[in-house]
Amino acid sequence: MRRREFITLLGSAAVMWPFAAPAQQPERIRLVGVLQGLAADDPAGRARAAAFTKELQELGWTVGRNVRLEHRWGEGNADVVRRQAAELVAFAPDVILATGGQATELMLQTTRTIPIVFAVVPDPVGSGLVSRLSRPGGNATGFMQFEYSLSGKWLELLKQIAPGVTRAAVLRDPTVTAGIGQFAVIQSVAPSVGVEVSPIDTNKATEIERAVSEFAREPNGGLIATASASGITQRELIVSLAARYKLPAVYFNRDNVSSGGLISYGADFTEMYRRAASYVDRILKGEKPADMPVQAPTKYEMVINLKTAKALGLTVPPTVLARADEVIE
Repeated sequence: MRRREFITLLGSAAVMWPFAAPAQQPERIRLVGVLQGLAADDPAGRARAAAFTKELQELGWTVGRNVRLEHRWGEGNADVVRRQAAELVAFAPDVILATGGQATELMLQTTRTIPIVFAVVPDPVGSGLVSRLSRPGGNATGFMQFEYSLSGKWLELLKQIAPGVTRAAVLRDPTVTAGIGQFAVIQSVAPSVGVEVSPIDTNKATEIERAVSEFAREPNGGLIATASASGITQRELIVSLAARYKLPAVYFNRDNVSSGGLISYGADFTEMYRRAASYVDRILKGEKPADMPVQAPTKYEMVINLKTAKALGLTVPPTVLARADEVIE
């Protein structure tokens, strides 16, 4: 190549170089772990996970483009939840969504560094999950299901809708703090409404069936299903036992009433998952869970199944009906 041609070529390259666009870097994919205490085939759990994902998308996160979700399911079993928690931590996710008191407790036993957003957790301060609601102080924050005081309202509601009840079996999970706390509050309210209460553990289906069958041998009984992962996974069994033995029952979540239960009073879980997505979004953008306040439900909803009430021979008082957010006929 002649010297003049070489200089011309070099000059052309120098002119073009400032206008060359840099290679576009692929967007970083953030990893979000999701631990639910429910079984993988639980329709309610799947629907809430979908609501969480949809809300993330509304906030600008697209699965496969800038975020990846790793789901794990605990099947209402503490050993399974503990194993699944360890699996998620091994992925070193940017943040973990843990739902339910059991899943959150076991996740916090597994990691004190990875940010955790929890949802559907009863009384996180009383359970020792955070130091205080306004400023959690650790690696976890989120959305509480209720304070323990709400548990006493279930017994009061049972007495209002079935005045003849003098005995109540309280289905609870004694392996988690929330199970103990809820029963303690119900027990403290019992004398004021003239109802004797006794616990039934919800860890095994065979134990639930045996205990409810034995409880139903005496008259004037009712049931209270407290909040727990095992209570959700066993909800079809609990509802069917209440129907079989004609026991009026109060539940902590609307899913039981949709399945044929009598009445529920509690928070909207799906809404809680949506709100949890906003906290996950903020943490992915740099905020710290220690500085993000734990939030309470914006409202509690009451759902009544009048068809079940009729089958039990109950007439729902007008004052209770007037307070209902939804009535299933």
